Amino acid sequence: MLRMTGPTVGAGIDAAVDAALATVSADRLAATVTTLAGDAFTGRRVGTPGNIAARAWLASQLADLGAAVETDPFPVRAVPDIYAAPTVRFDDGTIARGLSFGREVSLHLASADLGTPRRGALGVAGVGEPTGRWLVVPAGMSLFDAYGHADGAAGLLLPRNVDADGWQFTMLAGPTPGPLPVLTLATVTYHAVAEAALAGGGWFVANAPIRRADVTAGNLHGRLRPAAGDVDLLLTAHFDGVGDHPGLRQPAAADNASGVAVVLEATRVLAAGLPRGMGLSVALLDGEEVGALGSAHHASRLAETGADPLVVNVDGAGHLHQAAAVEAGGPADGLLALLDQAGRHTGVPLVAGPVASDNRRYAGAGFAAIGIGAGMAGYHSPADTPDRVEPGTLTAIARLVVATGWLAARTPAGHAADVVTGKPAPAPIGGR
Repeated sequence: MLRMTGPTVGAGIDAAVDAALATVSADRLAATVTTLAGDAFTGRRVGTPGNIAARAWLASQLADLGAAVETDPFPVRAVPDIYAAPTVRFDDGTIARGLSFGREVSLHLASADLGTPRRGALGVAGVGEPTGRWLVVPAGMSLFDAYGHADGAAGLLLPRNVDADGWQFTMLAGPTPGPLPVLTLATVTYHAVAEAALAGGGWFVANAPIRRADVTAGNLHGRLRPAAGDVDLLLTAHFDGVGDHPGLRQPAAADNASGVAVVLEATRVLAAGLPRGMGLSVALLDGEEVGALGSAHHASRLAETGADPLVVNVDGAGHLHQAAAVEAGGPADGLLALLDQAGRHTGVPLVAGPVASDNRRYAGAGFAAIGIGAGMAGYHSPADTPDRVEPGTLTAIARLVVATGWLAARTPAGHAADVVTGKPAPAPIGGR
């Protein structure tokens, strides 16, 4: 259990809170994950029809909860798009065979676009003449150094580990395109290709169909309760995914349909029971997978308006192992204390750990922000499917968020600022 050093909040959790926690629905949570991960929303990569359709569906869900909904567009430049399955064949001098996309071979984010397959003999970067050859980059050689040995080369071949399901997971944020096609090979395949290259035989043929698109993203903001008092709670989760590849569905169920489901369910429960003086809003964020651009945009807007919310961000609520990871930033000592008390009450163990998501953008803008991560199977791959998102984990994290919100609402009037700054809050007269 995460042990907090911040204040002990005097307002406790009573039977009314337990009654609210009992209304958290595992079925509703699971249904949200299944819908967002479905074919209608096709991976939800920023700027794609699937992403836009998901945003429209989520806007309707927020409106059904009674929120005043706003869509806030912002530009995103140079989003990587593998627009065709690469055609890759390898001959070790004895037998030629095709390499399977997503498992044995994929495209590096630094790859130049090569639509037509290119054939060449195999070579090793830094050894011999590179012209016209597909060069195996030795382990330990950086891509930058490899370029220095690759004048006139057909392309570069880099090693890459696969995950437990055998996939090379997809990333969208990374280096800009370089001058050559760059392919990544699963470790076993890489060693076979490297062995053929060192032996001075074999050939390789491949294309690298990857382009970059400038797109328009859009955050969803939903205000359910005005910030009439001192405490304004903002629940956030990103709804975008890394998108599908040709022939490869990447449902993005745990990352982050699960976080969105938790936020929607927690919002439903809290909106029905929080006192009028407490503000409650939701931000369903776009562009997290391309560098948390949606939260950066939203945090900047909040700072311009003078808002000062307590931010709880959920990224990954798919598979709770021993504990949920918690990362705090900004003036969040008091918010951590609330979360710790909520974890103790709901039985969700918490550990300090990295949650590299939108919470960091809010914290960087000076807001009290906490990120919660409770696991994801099949990260950024076709294996991130709804059946691997545990209903029990969804329910546990939703209950944790609800209890945290209730505790924030029960903070004594006039002492909400103490929750933000970490100064001890006095117990109310007659309270626990």
